[in-house]
Formats: sequence, C-alpha cells, structure tokens
Amino acid sequence: MIVSIIIMLIVALIVIALWVSAVQQHKEKQETERRKDLTKQKKIIEESEDVLLNSANIPMSEHILRILQRRIHDALVTMVQLSPNSKELKNRLKEAKERLSNQLVDATNSENLVLPDNDKQLISLIQAIKKLRAVLRSEHGKGKVDSQIFVAEDKRLEKLQLRINIESQIKRGISARSANMVGSARQYFEKAYATLSAVAYSDDYITGKRQELEGYLEAISTELKASNATALKKKAEQEQDDLDVLFAPKKKW
Repeated sequence: MIVSIIIMLIVALIVIALWVSAVQQHKEKQETERRKDLTKQKKIIEESEDVLLNSANIPMSEHILRILQRRIHDALVTMVQLSPNSKELKNRLKEAKERLSNQLVDATNSENLVLPDNDKQLISLIQAIKKLRAVLRSEHGKGKVDSQIFVAEDKRLEKLQLRINIESQIKRGISARSANMVGSARQYFEKAYATLSAVAYSDDYITGKRQELEGYLEAISTELKASNATALKKKAEQEQDDLDVLFAPKKKW
C-alpha cells in the first residue's frame, strides 16, 4: 500500500513538474514573441520618424504627413498593449495623439526642393524618398491608405525622384562645362535626356527640360565642331609649314 502511494506521489510529482515546465516554456515563448513584436513596432516608429525628419528637404503633402503620424500612433498603441505598465510609452502615445489632432503644413510644391551640393547628401535624399514610397506601399497594403490617395501620392513622389535625378545631372553637366570638360558635360546631358525620353508620360516639366537639354547638347555640338575645325586648320597650317621648310631653296654658304 505504502509502495503504491509512493509510486502515485512520484508520478504526480513528475506530472506537476512537466506541467510547470510546459507553463514556463509557454510564458517564455510569449515573452519572446512580445519582445519581438515590441522590436518590430519600435523599428516602424524609428523608420517613420526618420522619414519625417526629411520633411524639411522633401516636399510632403498633408496626406503623407498624416500617414506617417498615424503609423507612429498605431505602433505606439500596440506597444502600450504589450507593455501596459510603461509610463514612457503612454506619454509618447499621448504626444502622438496630440500631433494627429494638430493642423499640418502641406509642402507639396516641388519648386521648394533645394538640391544639396554634397553627393552623399544627395544620395541620402534619394534614399529617403525611396523609403517614403516603401512606407506608403506598406500602409496601402494594410488597407490604411485609400487607393486614390496612394496612386496620387506615389505618382507625385515618382515625379519628385525624376526631378532630383534630372536636376542633379544638369547641375553636374553645367559644372563640367564651366571647367571646360566638354566631353563629361555632354555625357551628363545625354544621360538626363535619355532618362526623360524613357518616361512613359509627359508634362510641362519634362517638355521644358528636354528642350533645355537639347539646347545644351546643340551648343556643345557646335563648340566641338568649331574646336575640331580649328584643330584641323592648325594641323594643315603646320603641315604646310613643314613642306615649306622641306622644299625651301637651300642657302649657299
């Protein structure tokens, strides 16, 4: 009898130990998932805030600003649910709600765009626009952005990317031409012209820039023809001088 009780107690202890272990593993798994989700939401916030920091350099519409602010707000809501005792997260969520209620400044006019002189800064600007388009696609995929707004904003950002590309190429071309690097200047202008020619749509900007680039390329072509003609003339004169020397009457000593 005692042996049976001992065996039952041992079995019970084993069952309890297994149950405790399973519960502990489940809790650890939940904690791991919670931390992963917190990291994910934190990355979303950092990415959105990084894009917002470029709002001074990138003309952003009120729609885009609202999408980014809403993205931060929703991520903070999730983080507060995951960490309900965090005062810091609750304060940040409160601030995010206040920002959403404030009126935002629409800065969509691409004429406000100022290209940086530094190539590294220019690359950062282009990367920021690409990141912004990726965020817009992501939010649209989640159903948080109306399709009409998505199409309009994505097209606007695409045109902005094109504008930065073209303006930077023209700027480099003009700089190379000023330094008498005509060959390099022509390459920059030709690259910009080819980019515009590959665009499937047309507007006033594209038409105007194509005409401007055609003017630059025509001027360079004229300069090169004049330069070649001058070089040929000098060469012919040099050859004639050499012949004159060769067939000149020999002096008697």
